[in-house]
Amino acid sequence: MEIIDLTGKQPLNKDPLILVIGQFDGVHKGHQSVLQTAKNHMDTSLDTLAVMFFSNYSANKITTDKVKLALLEKYGVGRYYRVKREEFVLEYLSQLPIKRIIIGEGFRFGSDGSSNTEELLRLCAQLDIEVTVAPLIKENGTKISSNAIRESLKEGHMERVHSLLGRAFTVEGTVIHGEKMGRKLGFPTINLGGTAEYVNPRSGVYLGVVGIYNKSVITDYYHVLISAGYRPTVKGKGYLIEAYLMNYSGDLYGKSVSLSFMRFIREEINYSNLDDLVKQMELDKKEAERLMG
Repeated sequence: MEIIDLTGKQPLNKDPLILVIGQFDGVHKGHQSVLQTAKNHMDTSLDTLAVMFFSNYSANKITTDKVKLALLEKYGVGRYYRVKREEFVLEYLSQLPIKRIIIGEGFRFGSDGSSNTEELLRLCAQLDIEVTVAPLIKENGTKISSNAIRESLKEGHMERVHSLLGRAFTVEGTVIHGEKMGRKLGFPTINLGGTAEYVNPRSGVYLGVVGIYNKSVITDYYHVLISAGYRPTVKGKGYLIEAYLMNYSGDLYGKSVSLSFMRFIREEINYSNLDDLVKQMELDKKEAERLMG
């Protein structure tokens, strides 16, 4: 997939574009529907499906840019335009060979998000660009949105997150050295670095799956118990995601891994001593084994 930063005058490119404009944080079921609408309007082999994305978007993410790009490519996107909100102006659309623009219902743009669909329609009418507005996608009568997914993550409702996304909520990072407290307690864990850009799920213990990368491909999966939170019993500092791999022994330091949250098991508890914490971890392990068969 070709990635282009829109800054200043663009080089002439005559490939006709079906352009989708949106944030696509999560590439959830609603986003997937917009992409499918765009693909339905590609009537020649010369058409390129492209996405325009506002690059200064910095809220807690459901996916990293790396994962989002991989998902967009999976759905047939061949070109990816990055543009700062304040630079999203008439001349960019006039420079690109756009056949049609696809947006989702309720789409907003501009440096403060104040511009709406009607203004974009007027803008495109000046350039003789057709616009298609894809309808909202709902689940149980509620709009599927990135905000709804974030709220579910903060509440620990991983089954609902899975349903809205169409896949499990997954974070990716590198295994880093920690305080090795888990090893001392008989539950050696991996600490995940590089996760600060993600939205933080509700503090607690989760059932999950870890994928271990071999170069650029995941070759091994293991069931895990995930601890996400502030670790009050051991006076933890800051929010941390760590995972205990069941039926695994080995050294993963420096390895890239993906960590998928499948189910919330319990909330984070501040125990008065480490013995009580270990007893609870044993119960968590048994519950995870029961759930995973």
